[in-house]
Amino acid sequence: MTRDTRSALLDLAERIARSRGFDGFSYADLAEAIGIRTASVHYHFPTKAKLSEALIERYQTSLQNGLAEIEAAHASAGERLKALIALYRGALHDGQTVCLCVAFSTCRESLSDTVIARVGAVRAMVLQWIAETFELGHRDGSVSAIGDPSDEAPATLAMLEGAHLAARTEEDPAVFDAATRLLLARCQ
Repeated sequence: MTRDTRSALLDLAERIARSRGFDGFSYADLAEAIGIRTASVHYHFPTKAKLSEALIERYQTSLQNGLAEIEAAHASAGERLKALIALYRGALHDGQTVCLCVAFSTCRESLSDTVIARVGAVRAMVLQWIAETFELGHRDGSVSAIGDPSDEAPATLAMLEGAHLAARTEEDPAVFDAATRLLLARCQ
């Protein structure tokens, strides 16, 4: 039961953080939603800083696995970029949430230096993956109009994260679709 409670707390905290921000809930909110006492939340996560660390660690692992699955399923850079866009679109949950890195970035002042560094590490991992995908695109010709992959990567990640924010603001995934349309059109 302890493991199930911990997982349930992480799931709920991530869902709320991605929809309302990390400052948008308290331990009392978590306890009430799960049907436990606030002391039980503190048992699993003594501080909200520890909760944020657990969230970003789990998110990094999940995203790393997602990128590996994309690589395993798609040989061409164009297909990989399409799958990355689909991964980010799926994280919107119909415009109700943003990815955890974006959610954490909006409340940076409330996060520990450890978590801020981990968010940076997650972003660096994604940037490297995107740059390598554009390098593959140079070789396989499945992405048109590629500039320098080291310039393409931060522009692509900024576009994906910005599209998340815009779609969340409008609560409309079509906003994300419009923002990513040009990149999708470059992928064969």
